[in-house]
Amino acid sequence: MYSVLTRVNAILTYTLSVLACLTFLCFLSTLTVDYRTTAQMNTVKVVVKNVPDYGASRERNDLGYLTFDLKTDLSNLFNWNVKQLFLYLTAEYVTPNNELNQVVLWDKIILRGENALLDFKNMNTKYYFWDDGNGLKGHNNVTLSLSWNIIPNAGLLPNIPALGQHSFKFPVEYTQTRV
Repeated sequence: MYSVLTRVNAILTYTLSVLACLTFLCFLSTLTVDYRTTAQMNTVKVVVKNVPDYGASRERNDLGYLTFDLKTDLSNLFNWNVKQLFLYLTAEYVTPNNELNQVVLWDKIILRGENALLDFKNMNTKYYFWDDGNGLKGHNNVTLSLSWNIIPNAGLLPNIPALGQHSFKFPVEYTQTRV
């Protein structure tokens, strides 16, 4: 006859197999959900300075400063399978040195149950906007875009871009004032 430990092991293995199958079926129930929504962005203040970058070298590089407005409603993205959202705002631009530059300027984590209606005015960037040269001064086409990663309870970790972008330009002169 089987021992008690063998019976407990069989019951535990069967239970875990059933739970894994149920988790997979629950993941399939949210696989086709569209997690895109609109976001409105605007730049309020945009300046550029030419300062030495002591972190990499002593060369003078462009450092952009900007403040932005952000308005979006992310509450419809939450369902039973969404644990949290990781939002990030990126700036994309092209320079002669690099075909594509992407800089993360700001990020935020929104947990389930928190207020997912964002209406920020005059927000400062969280991270520095360095260019590896002098590609920001007078640049006419820098595009801000909001994206988010969905952290699920079970399943894939999708990266979703928001519907809507904002393009702006940097001034043609360096600012000398303290920002």
